[in-house]
Amino acid sequence: MEHGSDHKPFFTALFEAAIAAADPALSIRKYLPEKPKGRTVVVGAGKGVAQMAAALEASWEAPLEGVVVTRYGYSAPTEKITVLEAAHPVPDEAGLAAARRLLETVEGLTEDDLVIALVCGGGSALLPAPAGKLTLADEIAVNEALLASGAPISAMNVVRKHISSIKGGRLAAAAHPARVVSLIVSDIPGDDPALVSSGPTVPNSSNSDDALAAIAAYGIKLPDAVMQHLRSEDAAAPGPQDARFTGHEVHVIASAAQSLEAAAQAAEQQGVAAVILSDAMEGEAREVGRLHAAIAREILLKDRPFRKPVVVLSGGETTVTIRDKGGRGGRNSEFLLALAVEIEGMNGICALAADTDGIDGSEDNAGAFADSTSVTRLRAAGIDAKACLAGHDAWSAFDALGDLFVPGPTGTNVNDLRAILVR
Repeated sequence: MEHGSDHKPFFTALFEAAIAAADPALSIRKYLPEKPKGRTVVVGAGKGVAQMAAALEASWEAPLEGVVVTRYGYSAPTEKITVLEAAHPVPDEAGLAAARRLLETVEGLTEDDLVIALVCGGGSALLPAPAGKLTLADEIAVNEALLASGAPISAMNVVRKHISSIKGGRLAAAAHPARVVSLIVSDIPGDDPALVSSGPTVPNSSNSDDALAAIAAYGIKLPDAVMQHLRSEDAAAPGPQDARFTGHEVHVIASAAQSLEAAAQAAEQQGVAAVILSDAMEGEAREVGRLHAAIAREILLKDRPFRKPVVVLSGGETTVTIRDKGGRGGRNSEFLLALAVEIEGMNGICALAADTDGIDGSEDNAGAFADSTSVTRLRAAGIDAKACLAGHDAWSAFDALGDLFVPGPTGTNVNDLRAILVR
């Protein structure tokens, strides 16, 4: 498909369908717990938690109170639940104060009280709460090292929960003897609720040895104080058999699988067949991009493994391993630039890759669009696509083309959406 055709509106419609499927205003109503004899207290964290809080307020026909923390600029109007803001993806002092506030909010509750925990992706960075003798500087160093390591989000969160005094089920344990109901929007491949935002209200299913194994496997360099803590008894988190979790409920109310199904239906309503490869793809962004490009070429040239026209969908969360100082961009734009290099001149292939929270990396775009002319157009502008890819500078490449996708914060987060249209 040539640049300038109708593929951007097509992909935008798919993205909007995926976001609508994860809308907390619809999903929260299905999982409302019974009202308690005592107080209803709300706590939570994540890039879409303010929207979750607003949806809960609109659905809960009884008194409630509480505090949640989201990323700067991601707030939403609420009346009874206080929304705090902090830094993401690297923690700051505001996040430290917010974590302390959440722990204080669940202090002194009784067995007649109910805690509703609203959790979605991003909470790991938004709730820094260094355990033991660790400091905020230590937790910042851990986050920076993890983000540059290329480790999958599941491995990163195993490490994070064992250096924290709020993650790994510790927030729920602090609420004892109150009952805790966790409503979770999953951004984790496989949808393990204990790993979403490092599971502040879900009992821990890993141990510090698992964290140390992940650090060794991905060659992650952490401060000595962090390593000493992980080797100590203080790193242990409460497990599922802990009596403080008796009677608690955990519900995954939205996930990548549900959003991919919605995107597939949106494509089919426009007369394009859709296939879903997986909702849990992981790996280096550029390698996953090359794999998707190979599938697209096979469809274009040989009508296999799927017949064209077709849109190929996938979800999950890729990673970017930064060996040296990188440029500007995120995992979705890097995936897409790698794909663009492989499909140059293959007229009939175009694609979108975007993070469903609306932000890819540290810039203001969710991702980007690409087609068979992207690399050619970059070359005409004096830009070397392969050099941009090597320097982790995919944002600059797509910005030069005017092909960044900037929907703004979406109010939810169910991982990445990748869509490749083959005509």
